[in-house]
Amino acid sequence: MPAAAPGFVSGFVSILGRPNAGKSTLLNALVGAKIAIVADKPQTTRTSIQGVLTLPEAQIVFVDTPGIHRADSAINRRMMDTVRAALDERDLLLYVADGSGGVTKRDRDAVSVLRHTDTPAILVVNKIDCLKQKQDLLPLLDQFRKLHPFADHIPISALTGEGLETLRAAILKRLPAGPAYFPADHITDQPERFLASELIREKILHLTHEEVPHSVAVIVEKWEETGNLIKIFATIRVERPGQKAIVIGAGGSVLKRVGTEARLEMERFFGHKIYLDLHVKVQPGWREKPMFLDALDWRTMAGSDDV
Repeated sequence: MPAAAPGFVSGFVSILGRPNAGKSTLLNALVGAKIAIVADKPQTTRTSIQGVLTLPEAQIVFVDTPGIHRADSAINRRMMDTVRAALDERDLLLYVADGSGGVTKRDRDAVSVLRHTDTPAILVVNKIDCLKQKQDLLPLLDQFRKLHPFADHIPISALTGEGLETLRAAILKRLPAGPAYFPADHITDQPERFLASELIREKILHLTHEEVPHSVAVIVEKWEETGNLIKIFATIRVERPGQKAIVIGAGGSVLKRVGTEARLEMERFFGHKIYLDLHVKVQPGWREKPMFLDALDWRTMAGSDDV
């Protein structure tokens, strides 16, 4: 491990919270780059995503996690295992709450996961840009403070940036002296193939509805680079023929739009021209197949879709 420079602090910070609280939007805002997909659908994030912010005086390794929810399928159980793992060996936790609504039973259940760790947690009340009156925050803060002894509470808007400097300062104040774990230009641990598959899935989440978002998986089958051109061949997996019809759309309209929007964003992100080839395949019950779930997670990627 590299030696720490005098006065330099560093550490690992997990981002937790219920689905749709804005965790991925916050991660992107803190790091200053889009490394996590964002959608107004529950369980958009399916695995932990690492984002690194390097400053002259510090390096913060953020770990975004899936939303805290009821684990009623194999994929959901894996997602909650990821959440529980994010509580351990961290210097700080950020618990992100939706400030535009009240505290519900699901909020109370979600906060209860913090009882299983001694790691200090900051309550980050997000979406304050949606509040008509800022004083509406006070009863919300009081309710959350009764649920857990948070080290601090900071209202923010990850969308507009309000409160982010205050949050960064609060994080830096609680990090120990330590080295830079990654080079200054390192911003994420995700391989390019995984990022590409997530960008495709994000466009599907935006353009479809009903049960389709939860039933979609994307695997990049082949990646070819020639000069300034990257050729990406990906398969979109769904569970039922009706979902396949929705993803393709009338005359292929939805799939074409997914491909165009994903390709343009990939070109901005990777800095290369992109050729994107998409196909849709029905794979019944993929959310309950451990080997296929391994294939989806780039950390394992030893899986097969033949189970």
